[in-house]
Amino acid sequence: MTIRKNPITPADRPGDRARGRASHEEGARERESLRRAEALGYYATPGPFTDLASHAACVRELPETLTGLCQVVQGLVVHPFLAPLYGLSPQVLRQDELQVRQASQMLDRILAQDARPLAEARPPERRFVGNCRHFTVLLCAFLRARGVPARARCGFGAWFNPPNQEDHWVCEVWNEERGMWHLVDAQLDAIQRQAFRISFDPLDVPRSQFLVAGDAWQRCRTGQAEAQRFGILDLRGLWFVRGNLVRDLAAHTKRELLPWDGWGFVDKPVDPTDPDELAVLDRVAELSQASGTHEELLKLYESNARLRVPRVIMSFGPGGDLPVDLGSGVSD
Repeated sequence: MTIRKNPITPADRPGDRARGRASHEEGARERESLRRAEALGYYATPGPFTDLASHAACVRELPETLTGLCQVVQGLVVHPFLAPLYGLSPQVLRQDELQVRQASQMLDRILAQDARPLAEARPPERRFVGNCRHFTVLLCAFLRARGVPARARCGFGAWFNPPNQEDHWVCEVWNEERGMWHLVDAQLDAIQRQAFRISFDPLDVPRSQFLVAGDAWQRCRTGQAEAQRFGILDLRGLWFVRGNLVRDLAAHTKRELLPWDGWGFVDKPVDPTDPDELAVLDRVAELSQASGTHEELLKLYESNARLRVPRVIMSFGPGGDLPVDLGSGVSD
């Protein structure tokens, strides 16, 4: 009689191994589902810059659809760079409004100029003067007030000044039917679509037309794109892409800073060369584009003082280089 040295155990049987693999895969799917639900819940609630509790009654009266909300935003905000398209001279615009960060303060200014319901489009001269970040943050705030997962994305638009990639912000909105995030540009109204010859749907911007900052960073780092193509006006280079990458990370934590706000890694217009800094930024770029990395991305943000938004930042904007105290709620 032959004695088997290693008797067959339940785990050795083919059927049991298959059931074990299936159980493992089911567990992985459940964990992925929980991670997704946690991330969606996080982005369905407001942050320091998107809390509209003080305007809850006005916001409840707004349209329910994404199309309707984008039209509301377009009727409330005008971009100073594009003022001539609306018959306005940039010199007569209220340029100080560009420094407003909170969506609630945007509505304060809008209603002070014109007390009608928010869904009624203002004439261009009475609209809030804001850039792409303001269009994006206001739409994001409206959506979060309705419990819709949304987040601001900082990156580059391909349609403004080809072949360059211009500094730009859009909103990323969760589509439950498709089970995926999609890009929405609340700034692109009919006038701008005609001026820039836009052929795509602004409610579903192709990712080839808007590069999130992490994508732009990776393309520049691997030689797929020239860093000097990325920026705005005469401000271009890898240092500019780095700034948008760090701001995009901050927006992932619901801290949607202004395009010229600086802190930590974003403190000077010099291309990064330090290997440790580049390694951190490479990791940010990777995590900010991958699915299921919400928790890991937040941990990376919290673990590095040069990524975290401090209470006092530097504003390198139109008003000159000035320190700005954001308040305790932003740096917590």
